[in-house]
Amino acid sequence: MSELHSDRLETVTQRLKASGARSVIDLGCGSGALLAYLMEEPQFVRLMGVEQSGIGLVQAKQRLEEPMAAEPGRLELVCASYTERSSRFQDFEAAAMVETIEHVPSTRLSEVEQAVFGCYRPGLLVMTTPNREYNPLFDLAPGEFRDVDHWFEWDRAKFRQWGQGVARRHGYRVTFGGVGEEHPYLGHPTQLAQFVRQS
Repeated sequence: MSELHSDRLETVTQRLKASGARSVIDLGCGSGALLAYLMEEPQFVRLMGVEQSGIGLVQAKQRLEEPMAAEPGRLELVCASYTERSSRFQDFEAAAMVETIEHVPSTRLSEVEQAVFGCYRPGLLVMTTPNREYNPLFDLAPGEFRDVDHWFEWDRAKFRQWGQGVARRHGYRVTFGGVGEEHPYLGHPTQLAQFVRQS
């Protein structure tokens, strides 16, 4: 695991902890890296990982086999898409979306918005995504993405525009930050948005 990725997981875990949340849903949990961090924290008594990729889910089950066996019922893994408006993904105090939004085709972002912010409505959502402006420092060519599975990578202005629009439309307050070594002009390698639902 890269240093940046472990920084991301640590940062998201600390933000979820600081919120006081006891139930967390990881939307796009991949191979379960964040869930492994969350299982280490007794504060989180109910966890769910949602992942569309069957391969990712198998990897998550393998990674989390021991802690799941030690505490049956604490963590549930579900093969599904977070574009689905499903009631089973409601009633979580907090949610995480770590490096997953960029894997969604741009044409489906409105479905994500309606499902996550309109249907699930967690009290807190912490989201991270690559900062495109930083890519030259990774020796990437103009227009080249960090992963072949990415449909897009946003610059900071675009991410703010999207996040502020989502927050305004669904009754959330959003603040922005970053993870990793900050460049004076290019920002952080990872962008972070924290959405808090307004009562």
